[in-house]
Amino acid sequence: MSEPLTLYKLIILYMLKKVDFPLTNAQISGFVLDKGYTNYFHLQQAISELIDAALIQDKTVRNTSYYEITEQGKQTLSYFEDQISDGIKKDISDFFKENTVRMREELSAVADYFKSETEGYHVRCQLKREHFTMVDLTIAVPTEDAAAAVCMNWKNKSQDIYENLIDLLL
Repeated sequence: MSEPLTLYKLIILYMLKKVDFPLTNAQISGFVLDKGYTNYFHLQQAISELIDAALIQDKTVRNTSYYEITEQGKQTLSYFEDQISDGIKKDISDFFKENTVRMREELSAVADYFKSETEGYHVRCQLKREHFTMVDLTIAVPTEDAAAAVCMNWKNKSQDIYENLIDLLL
């Protein structure tokens, strides 16, 4: 294992340890690439090797990959965390100070769809705050295109839909 690749893995583990929610591939990539630590291909290689080693776990929903550190990943990081420079740790800390609220909001509206056992598709839309589910709605739609459209629109309109539901029901 090359030394730079090891550093990239440690950066990813350190980032995942510093938050209490999963990070998307785009969020990790955004930080690492914006800081110029490595290129996209080396970063994806590091992520892939961390998954293979069970140091992080991934979940993919609608073409978005979410990553969380495992207990084994935390333990491994504890042995090698001192190999991450104070400058990189400060960059990560600053990144989270500036972006944590936005990143949590990105994760608060989740939608996915699946084929119905009878006909059409079911779309499950959720709106979460912290570890509390505010809305958990499953609706039937006739086509896969309609299901994909609902998933896309849920991210942008979930707060308005929630507010309208509350107004109508109260």
